[in-house]
Amino acid sequence: MLDLSMIAAVFAQRKPGHSLPQALYNSPDVYEFDLQAIYGQSWILAGFTCEIPRPRGVLALTIGRSPVVITRDRDGTLNAFHNSCRHRGAQVCSDGAGARSRLTCPYHQWVYGLDGKLVHAKDMQPSFKAEDHGLKPVHVEEVAGALFVSMAETPPPFDRFRAELEPLLAPHRLNEAKLAHQNTLVEKGNWKLVMENARECYHCAVGHPELSLTFPIGEAKGGHFAKDDDPRHQAFDAKLASLGLSKGPHIGPWWQVERFPLREGQVSLTMDGRPAVKKLMIDGDDPDVGSLRWAIEPHSFCHSTSDTTVYFSAMPTGPHETLVTCKWLVHQDAVEGVDYDVERLTALWNVTNLQDRDLVEMNQRGVHSLGYTPGPYCEEGESYVQRFVDWYCDKAQDFIAARTGIDRRPMSISAVPASADGAHVTAPGLAATPGLAMTLAFAGEAAAAEPWPDAS
Repeated sequence: MLDLSMIAAVFAQRKPGHSLPQALYNSPDVYEFDLQAIYGQSWILAGFTCEIPRPRGVLALTIGRSPVVITRDRDGTLNAFHNSCRHRGAQVCSDGAGARSRLTCPYHQWVYGLDGKLVHAKDMQPSFKAEDHGLKPVHVEEVAGALFVSMAETPPPFDRFRAELEPLLAPHRLNEAKLAHQNTLVEKGNWKLVMENARECYHCAVGHPELSLTFPIGEAKGGHFAKDDDPRHQAFDAKLASLGLSKGPHIGPWWQVERFPLREGQVSLTMDGRPAVKKLMIDGDDPDVGSLRWAIEPHSFCHSTSDTTVYFSAMPTGPHETLVTCKWLVHQDAVEGVDYDVERLTALWNVTNLQDRDLVEMNQRGVHSLGYTPGPYCEEGESYVQRFVDWYCDKAQDFIAARTGIDRRPMSISAVPASADGAHVTAPGLAATPGLAMTLAFAGEAAAAEPWPDAS
Protein backbone atom coordinates (compact mmCIF):
# COMPACT_ATOMS: atom_id res chain seq x y z
CA MET A 1 0.00 0.00 0.00
CA LEU A 2 1.26 3.47 -0.88
CA ASP A 3 2.34 5.76 1.95
CA LEU A 4 0.50 8.90 0.89
CA SER A 5 2.06 10.98 3.66
CA MET A 6 5.52 10.30 2.25
CA ILE A 7 4.38 11.12 -1.27
CA ALA A 8 2.86 14.35 0.07
CA ALA A 9 6.29 15.23 1.43
CA VAL A 10 7.77 14.98 -2.06
CA PHE A 11 5.13 17.34 -3.45
CA ALA A 12 5.93 19.70 -0.59
CA GLN A 13 9.42 20.17 -2.08
CA ARG A 14 8.08 21.54 -5.33
CA LYS A 15 9.21 25.05 -6.19
CA PRO A 16 6.54 26.94 -8.20
CA GLY A 17 7.54 27.81 -11.74
CA HIS A 18 10.17 25.05 -11.80
CA SER A 19 10.37 21.49 -13.06
CA LEU A 20 9.38 18.83 -10.55
CA PRO A 21 11.38 17.22 -7.75
CA GLN A 22 13.35 14.25 -9.06
CA ALA A 23 11.30 11.56 -7.32
CA LEU A 24 8.17 12.69 -9.17
CA TYR A 25 9.88 11.68 -12.42
CA ASN A 26 11.79 8.64 -11.15
CA SER A 27 10.15 6.90 -8.21
CA PRO A 28 8.29 3.58 -8.69
CA ASP A 29 6.05 4.60 -5.77
CA VAL A 30 5.11 7.83 -7.52
CA TYR A 31 4.38 5.86 -10.70
CA GLU A 32 1.92 3.68 -8.76
CA PHE A 33 0.45 6.83 -7.25
CA ASP A 34 0.02 8.45 -10.66
CA LEU A 35 -1.93 5.46 -11.97
CA GLN A 36 -4.38 5.80 -9.09
CA ALA A 37 -4.53 9.52 -8.42
CA ILE A 38 -4.13 10.92 -11.94
CA TYR A 39 -5.10 8.40 -14.63
CA GLY A 40 -7.60 6.73 -12.32
CA GLN A 41 -9.35 10.01 -11.45
CA SER A 42 -9.36 11.90 -14.78
CA TRP A 43 -11.24 11.90 -18.06
CA ILE A 44 -9.31 9.99 -20.73
CA LEU A 45 -9.79 10.52 -24.47
CA ALA A 46 -10.30 6.85 -25.32
CA GLY A 47 -10.95 7.08 -29.05
CA PHE A 48 -13.66 8.01 -31.51
CA THR A 49 -17.16 6.89 -32.39
CA CYS A 50 -16.00 6.06 -35.91
CA GLU A 51 -13.95 3.23 -34.40
CA ILE A 52 -17.22 1.58 -33.32
CA PRO A 53 -19.51 2.98 -36.02
CA ARG A 54 -22.38 0.52 -35.73
CA PRO A 55 -24.34 -1.30 -33.01
CA ARG A 56 -22.63 -4.39 -31.65
CA GLY A 57 -19.20 -2.80 -31.71
CA VAL A 58 -16.46 -2.59 -29.09
CA LEU A 59 -13.34 -0.49 -28.50
CA ALA A 60 -10.87 -1.73 -25.87
CA LEU A 61 -7.85 0.10 -24.49
CA THR A 62 -5.57 -0.05 -21.46
CA ILE A 63 -5.30 2.98 -19.18
CA GLY A 64 -2.15 2.60 -17.14
CA ARG A 65 -2.53 -1.07 -16.30
CA SER A 66 -6.35 -1.07 -16.25
CA PRO A 67 -8.09 -2.57 -19.31
CA VAL A 68 -11.31 -0.77 -20.26
CA VAL A 69 -13.85 -1.62 -22.96
CA ILE A 70 -16.44 0.65 -24.60
CA THR A 71 -19.43 -1.00 -26.26
CA ARG A 72 -22.19 0.17 -28.55
CA ASP A 73 -25.39 -1.66 -27.68
CA ARG A 74 -27.98 -2.96 -30.13
CA ASP A 75 -29.87 0.32 -29.89
CA GLY A 76 -26.67 2.33 -30.37
CA THR A 77 -26.23 3.21 -26.68
CA LEU A 78 -22.62 3.62 -25.55
CA ASN A 79 -21.47 1.81 -22.41
CA ALA A 80 -18.07 1.39 -20.80
CA PHE A 81 -16.75 -1.18 -18.35
CA HIS A 82 -13.67 -2.41 -16.62
CA ASN A 83 -12.44 -5.04 -19.08
CA SER A 84 -11.88 -7.60 -16.32
CA CYS A 85 -13.91 -10.81 -16.00
CA ARG A 86 -15.92 -11.10 -12.79
CA HIS A 87 -14.81 -14.72 -12.48
CA ARG A 88 -11.06 -14.56 -11.89
CA GLY A 89 -10.21 -11.23 -13.43
CA ALA A 90 -8.95 -12.15 -16.90
CA GLN A 91 -9.00 -9.44 -19.58
CA VAL A 92 -12.11 -10.14 -21.64
CA CYS A 93 -11.41 -8.21 -24.85
CA SER A 94 -8.02 -7.60 -26.44
CA ASP A 95 -7.11 -3.96 -27.02
CA GLY A 96 -8.46 -2.62 -30.29
CA ALA A 97 -11.76 -2.18 -32.12
CA GLY A 98 -14.09 -4.80 -33.53
CA ALA A 99 -17.66 -6.03 -33.96
CA ARG A 100 -19.15 -8.37 -31.36
CA SER A 101 -22.64 -9.28 -30.28
CA ARG A 102 -21.39 -10.48 -26.89
CA LEU A 103 -18.23 -10.30 -24.82
CA THR A 104 -16.80 -13.75 -24.08
CA CYS A 105 -13.93 -14.19 -21.67
CA PRO A 106 -11.32 -16.34 -23.42
CA TYR A 107 -10.30 -18.02 -20.14
CA HIS A 108 -13.39 -19.82 -18.79
CA GLN A 109 -15.96 -18.63 -21.35
CA TRP A 110 -18.06 -16.44 -19.12
CA VAL A 111 -20.27 -14.42 -21.47
CA TYR A 112 -21.47 -10.82 -21.07
CA GLY A 113 -23.95 -8.76 -23.05
CA LEU A 114 -22.92 -5.44 -24.53
CA ASP A 115 -24.76 -3.89 -21.57
CA GLY A 116 -22.26 -5.57 -19.24
CA LYS A 117 -24.70 -8.10 -17.78
CA LEU A 118 -23.44 -11.65 -17.25
CA VAL A 119 -25.54 -13.92 -19.48
CA HIS A 120 -23.71 -17.24 -19.14
CA ALA A 121 -21.32 -18.83 -16.63
CA LYS A 122 -21.10 -22.56 -17.21
CA ASP A 123 -21.48 -25.16 -14.47
CA MET A 124 -21.75 -22.71 -11.60
CA GLN A 125 -23.38 -23.88 -8.36
CA PRO A 126 -27.13 -23.30 -7.72
CA SER A 127 -26.40 -20.52 -5.22
CA PHE A 128 -24.59 -18.46 -7.88
CA LYS A 129 -26.45 -15.30 -8.94
CA ALA A 130 -25.49 -14.02 -12.39
CA GLU A 131 -27.02 -10.60 -11.70
CA ASP A 132 -24.37 -9.99 -9.06
CA HIS A 133 -21.46 -10.50 -11.44
CA GLY A 134 -21.85 -8.10 -14.34
CA LEU A 135 -18.88 -6.11 -15.60
CA LYS A 136 -18.10 -3.10 -13.45
CA PRO A 137 -19.18 0.13 -15.18
CA VAL A 138 -16.93 3.01 -16.17
CA HIS A 139 -18.16 6.53 -16.94
CA VAL A 140 -18.36 7.31 -20.66
CA GLU A 141 -19.19 10.50 -22.57
CA GLU A 142 -19.29 11.37 -26.26
CA VAL A 143 -18.63 14.85 -27.66
CA ALA A 144 -18.91 15.47 -31.41
CA GLY A 145 -17.54 12.00 -32.22
CA ALA A 146 -14.86 11.85 -29.49
CA LEU A 147 -15.16 9.27 -26.69
CA PHE A 148 -14.10 9.98 -23.12
CA VAL A 149 -13.99 7.57 -20.19
CA SER A 150 -13.27 7.98 -16.49
CA MET A 151 -12.61 5.22 -13.98
CA ALA A 152 -13.20 7.57 -11.04
CA GLU A 153 -16.13 6.93 -8.76
CA THR A 154 -16.96 10.62 -9.14
CA PRO A 155 -15.24 11.99 -12.25
CA PRO A 156 -14.44 15.67 -12.80
CA PRO A 157 -17.43 17.75 -13.96
CA PHE A 158 -17.93 17.39 -17.70
CA ASP A 159 -20.73 19.72 -18.81
CA ARG A 160 -18.64 22.87 -19.25
CA PHE A 161 -16.01 20.96 -21.22
CA ARG A 162 -18.69 19.61 -23.54
CA ALA A 163 -20.22 23.05 -24.00
CA GLU A 164 -16.86 24.59 -24.93
CA LEU A 165 -15.49 21.80 -27.14
CA GLU A 166 -18.57 20.74 -29.09
CA PRO A 167 -19.22 23.92 -31.13
CA LEU A 168 -15.59 24.05 -32.28
CA LEU A 169 -15.16 20.32 -32.95
CA ALA A 170 -18.54 19.51 -34.53
CA PRO A 171 -17.70 21.15 -37.92
CA HIS A 172 -14.88 18.60 -38.33
CA ARG A 173 -17.51 15.84 -38.58
CA LEU A 174 -15.72 13.13 -36.63
CA ASN A 175 -18.95 11.14 -36.68
CA GLU A 176 -18.42 10.88 -40.44
CA ALA A 177 -14.75 9.93 -40.17
CA LYS A 178 -12.78 6.71 -40.33
CA LEU A 179 -9.48 5.63 -38.82
CA ALA A 180 -6.94 5.87 -41.65
CA HIS A 181 -3.87 4.86 -39.64
CA GLN A 182 -2.64 4.21 -36.12
CA ASN A 183 0.81 3.58 -34.68
CA THR A 184 2.53 3.39 -31.31
CA LEU A 185 5.91 4.41 -30.01
CA VAL A 186 7.60 3.37 -26.76
CA GLU A 187 9.46 6.26 -25.14
CA LYS A 188 11.95 5.52 -22.35
CA GLY A 189 10.82 8.43 -20.23
CA ASN A 190 8.36 9.20 -17.46
CA TRP A 191 4.92 10.13 -18.76
CA LYS A 192 5.18 13.63 -17.26
CA LEU A 193 8.33 14.33 -19.26
CA VAL A 194 6.46 13.18 -22.37
CA MET A 195 3.58 15.52 -21.63
CA GLU A 196 5.77 18.47 -20.66
CA ASN A 197 7.51 18.11 -24.00
CA ALA A 198 4.14 17.89 -25.76
CA ARG A 199 2.88 21.05 -24.06
CA GLU A 200 5.47 23.49 -25.42
CA CYS A 201 7.22 24.69 -28.52
CA TYR A 202 10.16 26.29 -26.73
CA HIS A 203 12.19 23.48 -28.31
CA CYS A 204 10.52 23.42 -31.73
CA ALA A 205 12.74 25.71 -33.79
CA VAL A 206 15.72 23.41 -33.32
CA GLY A 207 13.99 20.19 -32.33
CA HIS A 208 11.39 20.09 -35.13
CA PRO A 209 12.63 21.71 -38.35
CA GLU A 210 9.90 19.97 -40.40
CA LEU A 211 7.04 20.95 -38.08
CA SER A 212 8.36 24.53 -37.98
CA LEU A 213 7.59 24.94 -41.69
CA THR A 214 3.84 24.81 -41.06
CA PHE A 215 3.24 25.19 -37.31
CA PRO A 216 3.41 28.78 -35.98
CA ILE A 217 6.02 27.98 -33.35
CA GLY A 218 6.72 31.64 -32.58
CA GLU A 219 3.08 32.17 -31.59
CA ALA A 220 2.68 29.09 -29.38
CA LYS A 221 3.41 30.96 -26.19
CA GLY A 222 1.91 33.22 -23.61
CA GLY A 223 -1.09 31.01 -22.87
CA HIS A 224 -2.75 30.95 -26.30
CA PHE A 225 -2.13 31.59 -30.00
CA ALA A 226 -4.02 34.84 -30.54
CA LYS A 227 -1.97 37.91 -31.46
CA ASP A 228 -3.69 41.21 -30.88
CA ASP A 229 -3.45 43.78 -33.68
CA ASP A 230 -1.77 41.29 -36.04
CA PRO A 231 -3.26 41.78 -39.54
CA ARG A 232 -2.87 38.09 -40.38
CA HIS A 233 -4.78 37.04 -37.26
CA GLN A 234 -7.42 39.70 -37.88
CA ALA A 235 -7.93 38.38 -41.42
CA PHE A 236 -8.11 34.83 -40.05
CA ASP A 237 -10.73 35.85 -37.50
CA ALA A 238 -12.83 37.50 -40.20
CA LYS A 239 -12.62 34.43 -42.41
CA LEU A 240 -13.69 32.12 -39.59
CA ALA A 241 -16.65 34.37 -38.90
CA SER A 242 -17.69 34.21 -42.57
CA LEU A 243 -17.51 30.40 -42.45
CA GLY A 244 -19.41 30.16 -39.19
CA LEU A 245 -16.44 28.59 -37.38
CA SER A 246 -15.71 29.31 -33.73
CA LYS A 247 -12.20 30.06 -32.54
CA GLY A 248 -11.99 30.15 -28.74
CA PRO A 249 -9.80 30.01 -26.79
CA HIS A 250 -11.48 28.02 -24.05
CA ILE A 251 -9.28 27.21 -21.09
CA GLY A 252 -10.68 24.95 -18.39
CA PRO A 253 -9.29 23.20 -15.32
CA TRP A 254 -8.11 20.24 -17.42
CA TRP A 255 -8.56 21.29 -21.03
CA GLN A 256 -7.53 23.82 -23.68
CA VAL A 257 -9.43 24.39 -26.93
CA GLU A 258 -8.40 26.93 -29.57
CA ARG A 259 -8.38 27.36 -33.34
CA PHE A 260 -5.40 29.23 -34.77
CA PRO A 261 -3.92 30.01 -38.19
CA LEU A 262 -0.95 28.06 -39.48
CA ARG A 263 2.08 29.76 -40.96
CA GLU A 264 1.48 32.08 -43.91
CA GLY A 265 0.43 30.10 -47.00
CA GLN A 266 0.07 26.77 -45.10
CA VAL A 267 -3.30 25.09 -44.73
CA SER A 268 -2.55 21.71 -43.15
CA LEU A 269 -0.04 20.12 -40.80
CA THR A 270 1.81 18.17 -43.47
CA MET A 271 5.35 18.21 -44.80
CA ASP A 272 4.46 20.76 -47.50
CA GLY A 273 1.56 22.49 -45.77
CA ARG A 274 -0.94 21.28 -48.35
CA PRO A 275 -3.92 19.00 -47.57
CA ALA A 276 -3.06 15.31 -47.35
CA VAL A 277 -6.65 14.26 -48.12
CA LYS A 278 -8.71 15.38 -51.11
CA LYS A 279 -12.02 14.75 -49.36
CA LEU A 280 -12.19 17.39 -46.63
CA MET A 281 -13.57 16.80 -43.15
CA ILE A 282 -15.25 20.21 -43.05
CA ASP A 283 -18.04 21.49 -45.29
CA GLY A 284 -17.04 23.39 -48.40
CA ASP A 285 -13.91 23.27 -50.50
CA ASP A 286 -11.72 25.87 -48.73
CA PRO A 287 -9.02 24.05 -46.71
CA ASP A 288 -7.63 27.20 -45.08
CA VAL A 289 -9.25 27.07 -41.64
CA GLY A 290 -6.12 26.67 -39.52
CA SER A 291 -5.88 24.02 -36.84
CA LEU A 292 -8.21 23.34 -33.95
CA ARG A 293 -6.01 22.25 -31.06
CA TRP A 294 -7.92 20.48 -28.31
CA ALA A 295 -5.99 19.04 -25.41
CA ILE A 296 -6.87 17.42 -22.10
CA GLU A 297 -4.90 16.55 -19.01
CA PRO A 298 -3.31 14.22 -18.26
CA HIS A 299 -2.52 12.54 -21.54
CA SER A 300 -3.69 13.87 -24.88
CA PHE A 301 -3.80 16.54 -27.58
CA CYS A 302 -5.43 16.59 -31.01
CA HIS A 303 -5.11 18.82 -34.05
CA SER A 304 -8.14 19.03 -36.34
CA THR A 305 -7.42 20.66 -39.69
CA SER A 306 -9.69 20.82 -42.72
CA ASP A 307 -8.57 17.40 -43.98
CA THR A 308 -7.71 15.30 -40.93
CA THR A 309 -7.70 14.97 -37.16
CA VAL A 310 -4.49 13.76 -35.53
CA TYR A 311 -4.67 12.24 -32.04
CA PHE A 312 -1.77 11.93 -29.58
CA SER A 313 -2.01 9.98 -26.33
CA ALA A 314 0.62 9.23 -23.66
CA MET A 315 0.01 6.20 -21.41
CA PRO A 316 2.42 5.35 -18.59
CA THR A 317 3.69 1.76 -18.70
CA GLY A 318 6.44 2.11 -16.09
CA PRO A 319 8.23 4.74 -14.01
CA HIS A 320 10.54 5.46 -16.96
CA GLU A 321 8.44 4.25 -19.90
CA THR A 322 5.47 5.71 -21.80
CA LEU A 323 3.43 4.31 -24.69
CA VAL A 324 2.60 7.04 -27.22
CA THR A 325 -0.31 6.32 -29.56
CA CYS A 326 -1.01 8.38 -32.67
CA LYS A 327 -4.17 8.12 -34.80
CA TRP A 328 -5.14 9.83 -38.06
CA LEU A 329 -8.81 10.29 -38.95
CA VAL A 330 -10.04 11.14 -42.45
CA HIS A 331 -13.46 11.46 -44.05
CA GLN A 332 -15.24 8.13 -44.24
CA ASP A 333 -15.66 8.48 -48.01
CA ALA A 334 -11.97 9.15 -48.66
CA VAL A 335 -10.36 6.24 -50.50
CA GLU A 336 -6.80 5.24 -49.68
CA GLY A 337 -4.57 5.45 -52.76
CA VAL A 338 -7.06 7.75 -54.47
CA ASP A 339 -7.89 10.54 -52.01
CA TYR A 340 -4.92 10.11 -49.67
CA ASP A 341 -1.62 8.32 -49.27
CA VAL A 342 -0.91 7.00 -45.76
CA GLU A 343 2.80 7.80 -45.91
CA ARG A 344 2.16 11.42 -46.87
CA LEU A 345 -0.70 11.70 -44.36
CA THR A 346 1.45 10.55 -41.45
CA ALA A 347 4.93 11.78 -42.41
CA LEU A 348 5.05 15.04 -40.44
CA TRP A 349 3.77 13.68 -37.14
CA ASN A 350 5.83 10.50 -37.49
CA VAL A 351 9.08 12.43 -37.78
CA THR A 352 7.97 14.84 -35.03
CA ASN A 353 7.10 11.99 -32.66
CA LEU A 354 10.47 10.32 -33.25
CA GLN A 355 12.26 13.60 -32.57
CA ASP A 356 10.22 14.05 -29.39
CA ARG A 357 11.03 10.50 -28.28
CA ASP A 358 14.75 11.29 -28.52
CA LEU A 359 14.28 14.54 -26.60
CA VAL A 360 12.25 12.87 -23.85
CA GLU A 361 14.77 10.04 -23.45
CA MET A 362 17.61 12.57 -23.29
CA ASN A 363 15.61 14.49 -20.67
CA GLN A 364 15.05 11.34 -18.62
CA ARG A 365 18.74 10.44 -18.64
CA GLY A 366 19.57 13.87 -17.28
CA VAL A 367 16.84 13.75 -14.65
CA HIS A 368 18.38 10.49 -13.37
CA SER A 369 21.61 12.41 -12.64
CA LEU A 370 22.93 12.91 -9.14
CA GLY A 371 23.29 16.54 -10.14
CA TYR A 372 19.66 17.11 -11.19
CA THR A 373 18.08 20.21 -9.70
CA PRO A 374 14.64 21.48 -10.80
CA GLY A 375 15.14 24.44 -13.12
CA PRO A 376 12.87 27.41 -13.98
CA TYR A 377 10.39 27.25 -16.82
CA CYS A 378 10.30 29.97 -19.46
CA GLU A 379 7.18 31.89 -18.49
CA GLU A 380 6.23 32.73 -22.07
CA GLY A 381 7.53 29.75 -24.07
CA GLU A 382 6.51 27.10 -21.52
CA SER A 383 3.26 28.52 -20.21
CA TYR A 384 1.30 25.39 -21.14
CA VAL A 385 3.93 23.27 -19.36
CA GLN A 386 3.45 25.29 -16.20
CA ARG A 387 -0.31 24.89 -16.56
CA PHE A 388 0.11 21.12 -16.91
CA VAL A 389 2.48 20.83 -13.93
CA ASP A 390 0.26 23.04 -11.76
CA TRP A 391 -2.74 20.88 -12.67
CA TYR A 392 -0.82 17.69 -11.91
CA CYS A 393 0.34 18.88 -8.51
CA ASP A 394 -3.10 20.17 -7.52
CA LYS A 395 -4.81 16.99 -8.70
CA ALA A 396 -2.32 14.84 -6.81
CA GLN A 397 -2.57 16.84 -3.62
CA ASP A 398 -6.38 16.90 -3.78
CA PHE A 399 -6.25 13.08 -3.92
CA ILE A 400 -3.87 12.91 -0.93
CA ALA A 401 -5.82 15.45 1.13
CA ALA A 402 -9.14 13.66 0.55
CA ARG A 403 -7.70 10.39 1.84
CA THR A 404 -5.34 11.51 4.60
CA GLY A 405 -6.27 15.05 5.58
CA ILE A 406 -2.70 16.06 4.71
CA ASP A 407 -2.49 19.23 2.64
CA ARG A 408 0.97 20.78 2.60
CA ARG A 409 0.40 23.17 -0.28
CA PRO A 410 2.09 26.48 0.50
CA MET A 411 0.69 29.80 -0.48
CA SER A 412 3.89 30.78 -2.25
CA ILE A 413 6.97 28.58 -2.09
CA SER A 414 7.95 25.14 -0.83
CA ALA A 415 9.21 24.81 2.74
CA VAL A 416 12.30 22.97 1.54
CA PRO A 417 15.22 25.19 2.63
CA ALA A 418 16.89 27.35 -0.01
CA SER A 419 20.55 28.11 -0.31
CA ALA A 420 21.87 31.61 0.31
CA ASP A 421 21.52 32.56 -3.36
CA GLY A 422 17.92 31.37 -3.52
CA ALA A 423 18.61 28.19 -5.48
CA HIS A 424 16.27 25.25 -4.87
CA VAL A 425 17.70 22.60 -2.55
CA THR A 426 16.81 18.94 -3.07
CA ALA A 427 16.36 16.79 0.02
CA PRO A 428 19.48 14.75 0.80
CA GLY A 429 19.30 11.34 -0.83
CA LEU A 430 16.38 12.21 -3.09
CA ALA A 431 18.51 12.62 -6.19
CA ALA A 432 20.20 9.27 -5.76
CA THR A 433 17.40 6.95 -4.68
CA PRO A 434 14.44 6.00 -6.87
CA GLY A 435 12.23 4.86 -3.97
CA LEU A 436 10.57 7.05 -1.39
CA ALA A 437 11.21 5.44 1.99
CA MET A 438 14.74 6.77 2.42
CA THR A 439 14.48 9.84 0.22
CA LEU A 440 11.72 11.50 2.21
CA ALA A 441 13.29 11.48 5.65
CA PHE A 442 14.59 15.02 5.30
CA ALA A 443 11.43 16.23 3.60
CA GLY A 444 9.32 14.79 6.37
CA GLU A 445 11.37 16.58 8.99
CA ALA A 446 11.11 19.88 7.10
CA ALA A 447 7.36 19.49 6.74
CA ALA A 448 6.93 18.66 10.41
CA ALA A 449 9.03 21.61 11.50
CA GLU A 450 7.11 24.26 9.60
CA PRO A 451 3.33 24.77 9.52
CA TRP A 452 1.67 24.66 6.09
CA PRO A 453 -1.15 27.04 5.28
CA ASP A 454 -4.21 25.63 3.57
CA ALA A 455 -4.08 26.64 -0.10
CA SER A 456 -7.79 26.05 -0.61
